[in-house]
Amino acid sequence: MCIFFGQETSTQKRIVIDVGHGGKDFGAIGINGIKEKDVVMSIANAILKLNNNLEKPLDIYLTRYNDTLISLSDRTKLAKALKAEVFVSLHCNHSDNPNARGIEVYVSKKQAEYSKESVYVGYQIEKTLCKEIGYESRGVKFANFQVLRETVYNCASVLLELGFLSNKDEGGYLSNFANIKFMALAILLSIQQQ
Repeated sequence: MCIFFGQETSTQKRIVIDVGHGGKDFGAIGINGIKEKDVVMSIANAILKLNNNLEKPLDIYLTRYNDTLISLSDRTKLAKALKAEVFVSLHCNHSDNPNARGIEVYVSKKQAEYSKESVYVGYQIEKTLCKEIGYESRGVKFANFQVLRETVYNCASVLLELGFLSNKDEGGYLSNFANIKFMALAILLSIQQQ
């Protein structure tokens, strides 16, 4: 967890990055053997490091900082306890179709106080990622995922599917740390602009 050292951080935008899966839950496994839990951890860590280099860093917390399994309800409780302004859940996709590709963004299908803001944040992140990385857009979609359903009443919340580990090109892209850093920067800058 972040320690404040007595600094006033109320002017900073508070973000909770939900690092999907972890521990015994590997998530998707790519054709090259990479695990979703490791890819999203690398992206989250890169976001933290890049954020520290910003002139006005955001107040960012992760739902996990190492390879542990955190329950879905504990992930959403953290966002509520920290009074996050934006909740971003990081994931990678998988399909039996090896040609499936692109970035998907999900928002809660529940109508709540932050529904419109969630859709807006989702579109902005997706647009930035597709423009900067060159991935195809699979759109912003509505889903009933627990982490979205339980946070949309408290803050803007989105779940990102950052490419298909089952796709040779995208799995290969996500295996390269330079690409991970580039993706992390695109996510960070799109959140910063909200």
